[in-house]
Amino acid sequence: MADQTQPWAERTVEVPPQPGAVPPQRDAFQRGVAAVGQPRTPRTPRTEQFPTVEQHGDWAGEPAPRRPMSWHLAQARKGGELSAAGALFAFVCWGIWAISGRGNLIAPLLTFVLSLLTAVGLFALARLLGRLILERQFGRVRRSAKGAHLVTALFLVGVGVAYLQQTEWVVSAWNWVTGV
Repeated sequence: MADQTQPWAERTVEVPPQPGAVPPQRDAFQRGVAAVGQPRTPRTPRTEQFPTVEQHGDWAGEPAPRRPMSWHLAQARKGGELSAAGALFAFVCWGIWAISGRGNLIAPLLTFVLSLLTAVGLFALARLLGRLILERQFGRVRRSAKGAHLVTALFLVGVGVAYLQQTEWVVSAWNWVTGV
């Protein structure tokens, strides 16, 4: 029997090996269980660089890599549905205004084209401000042009409302509906 001087938790019981039976194998790795009997390998310091976010020319001392024009156009297209919706609204309002004038459509067409060119210029200005403020000052990477398209859409909706405010029967109908 086992020695009574040892505490009961340290006593072992010898089991004779059974012929033909393979003893159960332990998994090579179990969470929370130390590998016993294997020498521990020392940790080596990490020598490679951690992956970094795109470095800008202002910080790294070298200019940022130039991207192809197709990349810039793809970024400018993201969010284009906002500008398209604003342009559609402005076009419908312009059409109501132009038809209500009952005259020559050359002058109204010219005003609409100038309004669209102004919207394009506003879009370009919003993109430029976004590049200067968001990318260069804050170091943020822009992945779309949704902000510039939103500004352009709001401008075009304002242009459409201005066209409707110049149409006498629309203003009369609005005043009748609102009770003014």
